[in-house]
Parts: sequence; C-alpha cells; structure tokens
Amino acid sequence: MQNGTALNGLMLLFDSGSLLKLSWVDSLVIGLYFVFVLGIGYYLLRFTKTGEDFFLAGRKMSSWVAGLSFVAANLGSLELMGWAASAYQYGILATHWYWIGAIPAMLFLAIVMMPFYYISKTHSVPGYLKLRYGEQASMLSAVSFAFMTVLMSGINMFAMALVMKVILGWSIDFSIWVSSITVMVYVVLGGLLSAIFNEVLQFMLIWLGALIIPILGLVETGGWTGLVARVHQNFPAGDYTHLWSTLGSFKDNPMGIHWTGIVFGLGFIISFGYWTTDFLVVQRVLSAKDLRSAKMAPIIGASFKMLVPFIVILPGLLGLAVIPGLVGQQQAMATGAHSYNEVLPLMLARYAGPGMLGLGVTALIAGFMSGMAGNVTAFSTVWTYDIYRPLHVKLTKNERSDQYYVKMGRWSTIVGVIISIGTAYLVQQFASIMDYVQALFSFFIAPLFGTVILGMLWKRATGAGGFWGLLAGTLSSIGMYVWVKVDHNALGIIALSHYAKPMADDMYRALWSWLITVIVTVVVSMMTAPRAETELVGLVRGCTEIPSEGHLPLFKRPIFWAGVVFAVFIVLNVIFW
Repeated sequence: MQNGTALNGLMLLFDSGSLLKLSWVDSLVIGLYFVFVLGIGYYLLRFTKTGEDFFLAGRKMSSWVAGLSFVAANLGSLELMGWAASAYQYGILATHWYWIGAIPAMLFLAIVMMPFYYISKTHSVPGYLKLRYGEQASMLSAVSFAFMTVLMSGINMFAMALVMKVILGWSIDFSIWVSSITVMVYVVLGGLLSAIFNEVLQFMLIWLGALIIPILGLVETGGWTGLVARVHQNFPAGDYTHLWSTLGSFKDNPMGIHWTGIVFGLGFIISFGYWTTDFLVVQRVLSAKDLRSAKMAPIIGASFKMLVPFIVILPGLLGLAVIPGLVGQQQAMATGAHSYNEVLPLMLARYAGPGMLGLGVTALIAGFMSGMAGNVTAFSTVWTYDIYRPLHVKLTKNERSDQYYVKMGRWSTIVGVIISIGTAYLVQQFASIMDYVQALFSFFIAPLFGTVILGMLWKRATGAGGFWGLLAGTLSSIGMYVWVKVDHNALGIIALSHYAKPMADDMYRALWSWLITVIVTVVVSMMTAPRAETELVGLVRGCTEIPSEGHLPLFKRPIFWAGVVFAVFIVLNVIFW
C-alpha cells in the first residue's frame, strides 16, 4: 500500500482539472510499461554493434515481426488521436485512409517494388535514389524527408501531451519531456532493433487498451444500427456513415470532396507515395531476413491494417453519437471548448474505470512511443547515411569506420528528439492533427512517389530528370498551399470546388504535384542522356532478374496472399458503401 500511495501522490502533482484520477493500480501499469520498454532497449544494446544492426536490425527479422512492425510504426498516437478526430469531423469517410488509402499500396509495395529495394541492398529510400539517379536527387529527398520526420515526430508529441492534459491534467511540457526522453533512450541503446521489438509489443498493447471504447460504445448506442440512428439524429444535415454513396458531388459529404479526389489523390498518389516511399515504414520491411519475408511483411501488415478502423475510426463515430458539439483546434483555443483532437481521450474518460483507465492510457502512450520511435529511427538513418556521410566524404576525402557512423546515428537520434520537441507546437495552428499531416504528405511524399516509381519502371529516366522533377513537384505543392492561404478563391481551382475542406485540398494538391513531378522528369529525361542498362541491374524493371517463386506451393506464394487480402478489401468497401 505504501508503494501505491507514493505512485498516486506522484500523479496528483499533475492532476489539476483532469477528467479522471488514476488509481494506484492505473499508475503502476503505466510505470511498469516505461520500465519495460527501457529494459528492452538496454537488453538489445549488446546486439547492435554494427551499422547494419543499428540501422536495419541486422536484416534478420521474420515476415511476421517485420509485418507487425510495419503496421505499428504507422499506428502511433497520431493515428489514434488524429483519425479519431477526423472521423468526428468527416465521419466514416476517414476510413478511406485505412482501406483504399493503404491496402492497394501495401500490396503494390510487396509484389512490385520490394524486390528492387531488397535486391539493391539499399539502407533507405534516398539510398535507392542515389543508386538510381545519383547524388543530387538523393540529397534533395534526404533533406526533405529528414525535415518531414522531425515535423511528424512533433505531431506525436503534441498528441501524447493532449491525451495527458485531457485525461490526467498533466502539463504539456511534462508529458512531452518524460515520453520523448524514454523513446530517445531506448532508440539510442538498441537502434532499429529496439524500435521494432517495442513496436510489436506496442501493437499488442494498443489493441488491448483501445478495444475498451468501441466495445462499450457500441453497447451504449445499441450496436451499429443504433449508432447510425444517433448520428443522423445529432447531425441531420450531413451523411457521416457511408463510404462511397455521398461522393458523387462535392457538397453531399462532410469533407467537400469528389470521388476522384479519394480514388486518385488519396488512393493513388498519397497512399502509394506513403506506403512505398516513406522510409519510416519501408525501413521496417528492409529488416526482413530474405526477399520472400520482405514481400510477405507488407501483405501481413495489410491484413491487420484493414482491422484498425475498429479501434481508430469507430471511436470518432461514437463521439458524434454521444458527445456532439466538439469544435476545431483554433476555435477550441479561443473559446475553451473541447476540440476534435480530444474526442479519443474524452471517450476513454467516458468508458474506462479504475484499472481499465491505466490500460487505456498505456495503450495511448504505447502509440506515442511507436509513432515517435518510427520517425526518430528513420531520421537517424537518413541523416547519417544520406546526408552526413556523403557530405563528410566529399569534403574530407576520407571514409570513416562503421563504428563511427553508429555513434553518429546515436547522436543524431538525440538531436532529432530535441528538434522534434520544438515542432510539437506547430500542430496547434491546424483544425485537426490529420489536416497537418496530409499537408506534409502532399509537400514531400507525393512528389517523391513520382520520382521513385518512374525510376523503378522506366529505364529512360535520367539523373537530371529525377532531380528536377522532384524539386518541381515539391515546390509546386508548397506553392499551391501558400496560394490557397493567401487567396481562398484558389481553392476552387486546386481542389475543383469551393466546398472543399482542408483534407480535400490536400488530396488534389498531392495529385497535381505528382503530375508535375512526372511531367518534368519525363521532359528533362528525354533531353538528357540515359545510363547504360548494365548500370541499372537490380534497380529497374526490365533490367533486373526477379527470383522465381514457381517452386513454392500456392499457399506459400506472396502473390496468393496478396489476392486474398485484396478480395477482403473489396468486400468491406461494398458492405459500407
């Protein structure tokens, strides 16, 4: 009892105006979690001696470990908080970011792109671009990606601090520093290996803790039918519960988007750009022990990804049914009301009692750890191998030892965490967390996808084409964003409708920036000399021999399981049409 009293007393120091008070059992659960993840980092320190160990987990992961880590790296507090907020703001349309906005791209990565990443033995996506296009395109992508990862890391910090503020009354600063230092320590110790093992643990904890809300929420509302009835009663002017049937017109759905924006802007550009070129997730798959495991990992990840809306989107829909009246972030700051971003902690506070609250809060902390660790490990690798190393060699004409770069990776992890803390406060300028995220994706991920996919599938693409195409796509996307901010009438041109909300604007901006990237890359490539095909072996389709899987039984072939997952994906979209 003395230990319980001490833990409870510690929590009360930060318990001003909280929705719920933690019991000593809740506090103990949270405390044990922090101790456990640090213990994993310390234990794995002995296994991270080389650069490949630290940055790629030694390329020893099974397809299941790599696949679960692949999904978990994307299932941070950003996902939990951000998409619950977006579901409250836009309804079930937010599910598109899990189904059409993920599944086809993950399967495409597995079957079409993974062989080139894995056979080339690249350590990162910018590393692949260096092999395919040369140093200029690689450096541009590395710098923009490093910038994006620290911004994304800041989102996870903000989301975690928001959870702690709403539920426990902890200060923003306290939440950010305690959690970020924990992540920094276990990543510095164990690198990607530590991040992957913690991500698998966190994936299990997230599901265990987050199931509280959908189960109890559906009981309160009377199941799916009762939920739909309550949402329609609270919001009679909008349709928040259909995936596709409202997308025939810009003004018939809460997002103000047409189906073309969902299919092409999200389903093709944003989705394929993120899942196939964002090194945060690709890094996990590159840790697989062989090519078949590397191909199976995204397929396994896709099967779990289809289930995630149950613990992420459904809480937002339940919020529409039982706590109407939440507002955008800026309006909340001006009026003191609760914002969209707080719907998940508000729902947790509504349903979780003593003991269960500790588990639920631990699940959200685990989500934060997972999301932030993913960004930090990706930043560390790209900074060390794709920015610092080539510049150091170019300036000093001297290559350093592998151990030197491992030390640089550890130091860059610390620096990356510190920079990320400073970016956490930028998120408050957006109506919801995911508006901020999708804007970043349209700036950096959409153009990068155009550059990478042309490089893999078109032998004629040149280094100059890759560089100028990527630069033009990135600058055009940022330019369109600024244009809309300066002149709101530009929204009707870029997003094709004045009814478009920020999320819709992001989708169309991504589509235009991708098209600009492709057009500029093709035009410049046709004006410059291509590389010899012998130099493209292992990098480009048509120049690379892909190992055959014909000797394997059908049920062991990645293409078979990709077909199964895709069939389930189609069925789900029809059910919720």
